[in-house]
Amino acid sequence: MQRLLQFTLDLFESASEKPSKSAAQSDFEVLNQPAAQQIQVQAAPENVADESILPIQSLQQALAPVTFTHPRASRQTLLGAIAVAYEFKRGKRRTIGFSVGAQGLCVSAPKWVPLYEIDKAVIEKSAWIIKKLQETRARHDNLESARIEWKDGCTLPFLGEQVTMVLDPRHAFAGVGAELKSDADTLPGVAHLTLHVGLPHTATPDQIKDAVQAWLMRQAKRLFNERLNHFAPTLNVQWRKLSLSSAVTRWGSASADGSIRLNWRLIHFKQSIIDYVVVHELSHLRVMDHSPRFWDTVRAVVPDYAQLRSQLKDEGAPRW
Repeated sequence: MQRLLQFTLDLFESASEKPSKSAAQSDFEVLNQPAAQQIQVQAAPENVADESILPIQSLQQALAPVTFTHPRASRQTLLGAIAVAYEFKRGKRRTIGFSVGAQGLCVSAPKWVPLYEIDKAVIEKSAWIIKKLQETRARHDNLESARIEWKDGCTLPFLGEQVTMVLDPRHAFAGVGAELKSDADTLPGVAHLTLHVGLPHTATPDQIKDAVQAWLMRQAKRLFNERLNHFAPTLNVQWRKLSLSSAVTRWGSASADGSIRLNWRLIHFKQSIIDYVVVHELSHLRVMDHSPRFWDTVRAVVPDYAQLRSQLKDEGAPRW
């Protein structure tokens, strides 16, 4: 049976492959967990086969130890030498969908597609599935290794630069609660950034984290306002309200009424990446979808947006 393949990828992929959103709001997905990547297979209606599912435990014994396991796994398959336990769902849809995200593989299928067709589709897409699972695991491991340990002397990224956090109880800061300083003592001509936080050395990790987050959010709001005002005239749009977001799956969103939401964790990245996200959201005030016309709008202001988009996806924000 011939199948029509339709690729549907997240916001980090090409514009024409993103499912359309309502004309009232568009969002920029992603953040501390890798955005899901999907591939869909068009299947023809057939009689539904037996819906029984082999127990995961028996498959483990018969095949191999599970290498990739979704926490809600209900089916398992062997892809080459790698066993994959995945979440399986049926619903009101027309295609078989494969989604690889932070938790693993999820397979969704129409109610009328038999299990043998689903198993066959999984095998056919095994190379893509394994590649995405491995990429996701590597990205997760990298983020975990960069998790911030909230104590005196810890480091964190700020505008693409590594900053050392120093507990300084003197409270003689120009800023509220903390102040960023540049020291050139370690290497001549090289500025070493330190964030002096007005807390005693007995401060708990939660107290340190809260103080640093408050400072970062103030810097984020100031910079985001500045960059929105900088790019809005170029795009001939008018934004009306900025809100800071703490979402775990979205960098930003834009509404047709001119409201912009930007994730404050963008302040960890270099300004060129922040500018790309700002232009992305402002461009939605002209085109409320991810059509080719939208990406042409972004490209006109940020010609290297694809490279910056990839960097944002690959680097990710540090784990807190």
